[in-house]
Amino acid sequence: MFSTTVLSLFPEIFPGALGFSLVGKALEKGVWKLNSLQIREFATDKHKAVDDTPYGGGAGMVMRPDVLDLALTNAMQSQPNSQIVYFTPRGIPFNQKLAHELVKKDLIMICGRFEGVDERFLQAHDILEISLGDFVLSGGEIAAMAVLDACVRLLPDVIGSKESLNEESFAINGDFAGLIEYPHYTKPPIWNGQTVPEVLLSGNHASIKDWRLGQARDLTRKLRPDLWAQKHKSNGEENE
Repeated sequence: MFSTTVLSLFPEIFPGALGFSLVGKALEKGVWKLNSLQIREFATDKHKAVDDTPYGGGAGMVMRPDVLDLALTNAMQSQPNSQIVYFTPRGIPFNQKLAHELVKKDLIMICGRFEGVDERFLQAHDILEISLGDFVLSGGEIAAMAVLDACVRLLPDVIGSKESLNEESFAINGDFAGLIEYPHYTKPPIWNGQTVPEVLLSGNHASIKDWRLGQARDLTRKLRPDLWAQKHKSNGEENE
């Protein structure tokens, strides 16, 4: 079972969006497990302080290493071999490949607040620092939900069709690997004066796959030239 413990000052946020749809159903069925710990419970002073002013001055507050260490130690008692994750703008960019790697392990996720956490805490533990992108959130909780959603949907039996995973954006296996997804159409066949591409109505599955692959390539080349260049580089080809 894929097990996750989230350390947060706002554990009541969870499961939040993770309690709905396919990921939520998988949680109810016990396909994966989610625990949340209140970091403030591990503060040792009467005020339950989890942060303090930064040495050297400056705006904001910094989360204390001693409190975080006690919280992490508690989480590791039930998940001793987990990958520890901390969300920070300086972390490695999260992507589909990393999601495939993380879902193979149990996770302990640290959701920072304020200006971040004391650097000594990060240096004291083997922590994987992850960023969702070049922007700043108020805390790590939203990032944790996004990463968990991306991971859980990769578990067996969460998504109904394995083929869906191999044809969606950023797939890592199959003909569509490294591409963004092709366009989709559904009923009615004519809407707002626009029709569905004839090939999708042909019933010829080989032709449909060829069309979808061509569309995925064209869209990737047009909308994500960075991915297109990376795909050709990884294949040992020159960029078109």
